Amino acid sequence: MSEQQYVVGVDFGTLSGRALVVRVSDGAEVGTATHAYPHAVIEDRLPGASRRLPPDWALQVPEDYREVLRTAVPEAVAAAGIDPGDVVGIATDFTACTMVPTLADGTPLCELDGLADRPHAYVKLWKHHAAQGQADRVNRLAEARGEAWLPRYGGLISSEWELAKGLQLFEEDREVYDRTERWVEAADWIVWQLCGAYVRNACSAGYKGNYQRLDGEQEGSYPSPGFLGALAPGFESFVADKVDQPIGRLGDRAGSLTAEAAAWTGLPEGIAVAVGNVDAHVTAPAAQAVGPGQMVAIMGTSTCHVVSSEVLREVPGMCGVVDGGIVAGSWGYEAGQSGVGDIFGWFVEHAVPPAYADAAAAAGESLHEHLTRLASEQEIGEHGLVALDWHSGNRSVLVDHELSGLVVGLTLATRPEDVYRALVEATAFGTRVIVETFRDSGIPVDGLTVAGGLARNPLLMQVYADVTRLPLSILDSEQGPALGAAIHAAVAAGHYPDVPTAAKAMGRVRTDVYVPDERRATAYDALFEIYLELHDHFGREQPTMRRLKALRRAAVGRRESR
Repeated sequence: MSEQQYVVGVDFGTLSGRALVVRVSDGAEVGTATHAYPHAVIEDRLPGASRRLPPDWALQVPEDYREVLRTAVPEAVAAAGIDPGDVVGIATDFTACTMVPTLADGTPLCELDGLADRPHAYVKLWKHHAAQGQADRVNRLAEARGEAWLPRYGGLISSEWELAKGLQLFEEDREVYDRTERWVEAADWIVWQLCGAYVRNACSAGYKGNYQRLDGEQEGSYPSPGFLGALAPGFESFVADKVDQPIGRLGDRAGSLTAEAAAWTGLPEGIAVAVGNVDAHVTAPAAQAVGPGQMVAIMGTSTCHVVSSEVLREVPGMCGVVDGGIVAGSWGYEAGQSGVGDIFGWFVEHAVPPAYADAAAAAGESLHEHLTRLASEQEIGEHGLVALDWHSGNRSVLVDHELSGLVVGLTLATRPEDVYRALVEATAFGTRVIVETFRDSGIPVDGLTVAGGLARNPLLMQVYADVTRLPLSILDSEQGPALGAAIHAAVAAGHYPDVPTAAKAMGRVRTDVYVPDERRATAYDALFEIYLELHDHFGREQPTMRRLKALRRAAVGRRESR
């Protein structure tokens, strides 16, 4: 064994899992590997099935997650060229809210005989939005009853969250619900697979499970049996029977690597396994953004915004505020946008003519790079467009996944690069709405640090700096969540006393890489004013988009019944 010691961080994303080997002493990244989920995201049909899923479903197969442990972890260690015996800890992060229905021993229900053809037996991915009706009822009832936990979520909970998805399961497949003995966040399920212990992480429980310690309470609690029973008779025992579990603090040790998991990963049996975490929140320490006012935007298929503060405030439409939800001793706030990279990807895949692909190939560019270069040549407002970035609904601050995308100003002269730039600007406007809502509520936001692959797009980053009038720092790692997980592994293994100390030694960031230009910022103010008009009209005043979604569901139902 060498004098150096290492930890492994594993980031479970929407389409793949990434393992990263990190040196404990300084955060140097010495080896990485990625494993794509064989089943990706199931949005059309279950594996081997012919019947189509309803709209807004998004499922996954849990065995794909185990394959990441068997494949990406040993490949990353091999790429690092280190002795596996020098690895002292492993930690994971996951998309959230991603729910796994299991037996009491952690076996996913979709792996049981007779349930492989039941959609509700599978993992419900974060982007499963088919529980919007249940979320609406939760919100109406909580507001009517004056539930004290509701303001901690900006007055609305999302269809993505644990309670809405659990209620959908209860109402749509009672047999699968009754066979579900544990309703488990994937972030905790994968830790359970590694160490044999089921520990709920404080981050997921607080932000996604409505677990809060309210004024006067010594211990935290979930929504009460009375509230749950008022949602649906028979649902009152949901928390007690399927959810409640010991809560682990971020950075704590959940247990030790089992012999089975050691065989999967090639790591030493008995090393520290950290309490699970969420991909966005775990990234803040990687970016050394654990102090008040330092907002981190983790930009990928969607964007999650997290920021810490010393004070508790009620922020309209936030995803949640949790004591110790990012780092111990601070209030951690979360907001987000349900679609960002997904929107750009959808446009490039479905709305760009072949001539552009040919031109991009001739220039040695990807189609994204080609459209970015063309869009960069424009003056602000030259395209004459304003878009709404709701192609996957709105997570903050409207919290409504029945909303949909919109582009206003199209003419016969509009070109693909015009729409591409308008979509880029729309996502920046959505972030500005979030930032201004936090500030108006008394939570300072002084700077923005961007993590994720989209940080490589210079047009996108400069637009965000100009639109928000904030300097943009960039996480100096291609694997921000995995690095953040590795930092937590080092704490769980006892090499640092707490996450902020480990973040200072192991995190990395390039500060103020993009700074706002006042001339451009002023030009964007005029477009942002129109964005706000559309935002409030379609998001608050008129049910147009909800009506369209209802018509779509009805039409799909008629087709399926033929």
